[in-house]
Amino acid sequence: FNPDLAILGVVLTMFDRRNNLSGQVAEDVRACLGPAVFDTIVPRNVRLSEAPSHGLPALIYDLKCPGSEAYVRLAREVMGRLSR
Repeated sequence: FNPDLAILGVVLTMFDRRNNLSGQVAEDVRACLGPAVFDTIVPRNVRLSEAPSHGLPALIYDLKCPGSEAYVRLAREVMGRLSR
């Protein structure tokens, strides 16, 4: 219905560096989608999971947890793509 609609990018989330499968999936997605995949990877993070049960966005619940820091990096990356 919207011919002007486009995908800005693909975000890898819930990445667990301890799990070999996460690395393989990330490689496969990057090989298939190339530059459409954002550089930022959001890790699996307990603090991100806890935030909704406290009724807070993750960035307010714990700005310094690895997941929140990744979302801040992602926001910068999104803004960079939008300014092109």
